[in-house]
Amino acid sequence: MRLRAATVRYLLSALIGGVALLFLTPFVWMVVTSLKPLDQAMSLPPTWIPRAFHATLEGERVEVTQDFQLRQAGVMARFVSGERTGQLVFLADAQRAVVTDEIKVLHRVEPGWWHVTERVAGTGPKRTPRWDIVPADAITSRIHFQWRNYPDALSLLGGGASEAAVSSGRPRLGFWVFFGNSLLVCVLGVVGTVFSNALVAYGFARLHWRGRDAFFAITLATLMVPFPVLMVPLYGVFKQLDWIGTLLPLWVPCFFGSAFNIFLLKQFFQTVPEELSEAARIDGCSEWRIFWRIILPLSKPVLIAAAVFHFLFAWNDFMGPLLYLTRRENFTLALALQSYQSQVGGIQWHYLMAASAVTILPIVILFFLAQKYFIQGIATTGSKN
Repeated sequence: MRLRAATVRYLLSALIGGVALLFLTPFVWMVVTSLKPLDQAMSLPPTWIPRAFHATLEGERVEVTQDFQLRQAGVMARFVSGERTGQLVFLADAQRAVVTDEIKVLHRVEPGWWHVTERVAGTGPKRTPRWDIVPADAITSRIHFQWRNYPDALSLLGGGASEAAVSSGRPRLGFWVFFGNSLLVCVLGVVGTVFSNALVAYGFARLHWRGRDAFFAITLATLMVPFPVLMVPLYGVFKQLDWIGTLLPLWVPCFFGSAFNIFLLKQFFQTVPEELSEAARIDGCSEWRIFWRIILPLSKPVLIAAAVFHFLFAWNDFMGPLLYLTRRENFTLALALQSYQSQVGGIQWHYLMAASAVTILPIVILFFLAQKYFIQGIATTGSKN
């Protein structure tokens, strides 16, 4: 019997571990891709471990990208005409290659040789990279994580490092501008969410008044209303208030409560023994003092859970900033990432993954710091002592 129980326990642990690894795979892929060069980020089959390839170009050992393999023999030649010069590949035998004063044969090319291009690092103005066709055994590789992707990606996030931004005279916006906007929206939203929802939830949980249950049912019914239904009316309200283009629409509504958090807090408040409130009333405490001095200190886990829930929502929110923010200096990180995809001339996945990894780092740190109270607040919500 004990052996069977141990076997079941090990199987369940293995199943849970497998599911956890499955959910962790996209995160690992994002981090790994953020440390790759662009060609390896888009390679098929996928490359899990970033590598650096080196070959000799014009007598110098440099880092290169492996573009493609040749399937037939030929020769490598240099074309020189006046001030113009360049390299050519004749997919033919060297003896039959057309050689003139303008074309000089450099070396033979065999099937299976690699076309390689010099990798030019950095995000600023770049020179024309050198290229050649070399044997496969002339290319060496080693594991190499492209840590420079992170500063390069963050410098491109604001568009300040691009030539277009410099020539147009636009202000150079960096990562910390968007980070500050997101942090401001999240912190003010958390303050409004915790205070307003705790106050309303206390009224539903501990005060007795006519129509309380009906109003609570109506409050819960608002959970069924999707945000797209409210977009146009809310936009009209904020436009009349002249809030469009500012951060106000993203955090001021948090001071007016939300059905989910009201329900979460109400269920927890009901687990606090009523005798504590009765004893406080006998001692002459008002309802506000009972709420502030007794209920809130005992409800720290659920308050932290509600704060974490809202912080995660506000940090990852994309639809709200997309609707209400019009000036780039007010963009949050979620919106800046979206515009970043087009400002660099196409999606450069290694930079996008690096910027995304930095973006989610604060919420990962927040969850690990608050997970004790977060899990306690969720686990005890709705239970009775």
